Amino acid sequence: MGAVSPSINCLTRDQCTRVHDYSLKILSDVGVRVDSNAARTLFAQGDCRVLPDNRVLIPPERVQWAIQNAPDSVNIYDRSGNPAFTVGQHPQSQTRFGIGVTNLHYQDPATDCIAPFSIAHAATAARLAQRLNQFDMLSTPGIAQDISQQTADLHTTLAMAANTTKPLVVLVSEHSRFGPVLDLIEHINGRLTERPSAIPYVNPISPLVLNNETAEKMMMAIDRGLPFIFNNYGMSGATTPITPGGTLALLNAELLAGLVFAQLVKPGSPVILGSLPAGFDMKSMMSLYTPHTMLLNLACAEMMAHYGLPHSGTSGSGPGWGPDLLASGGFWMNHFSSLLGKVGLAPFVGGNFDSLVFSPAAVVYADEVIRLSRMFAVGFELDDAAVAHDEIRSTGPGGSFLMSGLTCRLFRQMPYESPIWPSMTLDQWLAKGSTTADGALREHVLQIIDGLEPPGDHDELMDRGRRFIDTMGK
Repeated sequence: MGAVSPSINCLTRDQCTRVHDYSLKILSDVGVRVDSNAARTLFAQGDCRVLPDNRVLIPPERVQWAIQNAPDSVNIYDRSGNPAFTVGQHPQSQTRFGIGVTNLHYQDPATDCIAPFSIAHAATAARLAQRLNQFDMLSTPGIAQDISQQTADLHTTLAMAANTTKPLVVLVSEHSRFGPVLDLIEHINGRLTERPSAIPYVNPISPLVLNNETAEKMMMAIDRGLPFIFNNYGMSGATTPITPGGTLALLNAELLAGLVFAQLVKPGSPVILGSLPAGFDMKSMMSLYTPHTMLLNLACAEMMAHYGLPHSGTSGSGPGWGPDLLASGGFWMNHFSSLLGKVGLAPFVGGNFDSLVFSPAAVVYADEVIRLSRMFAVGFELDDAAVAHDEIRSTGPGGSFLMSGLTCRLFRQMPYESPIWPSMTLDQWLAKGSTTADGALREHVLQIIDGLEPPGDHDELMDRGRRFIDTMGK
């Protein structure tokens, strides 16, 4: 009763209803192009109208049925089978952050030099996820360029699983390797259905296309009883309407179409839904993250809360050139607003140059941003014990609380000191040679990387996994 909890709200209940109605109109009037024969058959059996051009018109009643059938929360576990976190409409649910996703390059934390992403870099990312307390999961951090693309997904997933015990969000670039990647995870970690520690990630194509590969991946995940993330990616003015309202309605319609399909495959299938909204820069022909796209991320989370469904959103990866001011602005806007809003998962932290380059230094900086943002989001207590009227009275006007009972009892619990940037007076700063904040961050990152160690079962898992991968090539 005495907790002060800050929050951000974008949409009223009436506005949520309006977005829903717009999305229903899109699904019933425009429809979704479905490229999979099997998926079209399921839609037809579910009272949806399949047109000759492979568009599927989904009636509002079927959407409501899907919302009612889908679970409102998903429990995720670590590699050892221990509860890690819950996503969705649950009292213990909160924003959870992950390192990733599918970068093609690696940025040296000391020099900012760029190199092709490798299997060794995947292991470093996994060990960072294990080491940094503010990250709850590891998402596929890159696409290895130093190994055959036929086996890169398998070896990257093995490097992830062997170097962290935290849950994995798994993105598979080669469609034919989706099933084998799940087989590999279960081979080295046991059956995932009862205590899922790996969450497959799939996405449709905006605007309004459920492509064949995505439909097949969804069916494989559902057949194994796995929860999965169904995220769409839209660029306003390119793949979605240029207006935020139009983008929200269209992306929400795509998510509802994916939900309907999942429930038609198997009613009760756990699905984590969300959007990765971006803008589109007409000059550079690149996507970009803006205040409007961050608002859309929060609005999407509120729509999923309106439906009572688990959510996964965007994570602030994007514009940085390194662990710089450009990256920090995106981190702060995204992570801070996510924790104050209704965002469930924010699984893709650490990419620069529009998520092309994995930056360990950016990851470490983001860890500190998330730590401070979580402190803010916790709020504070406002009750008799916290106000401490008796202590105020005993100290009196003009007194000092420096040695008061509450101060002596609680001062060590104030977690304000940064692990990266120590508090310094001007004289101390000058005595240290006027060190820069950037330099202190890089020094801290290099110390962390030098001290990274894999879990104790690393060698055993790598050996078992490599033998399994070898058998798949025979």
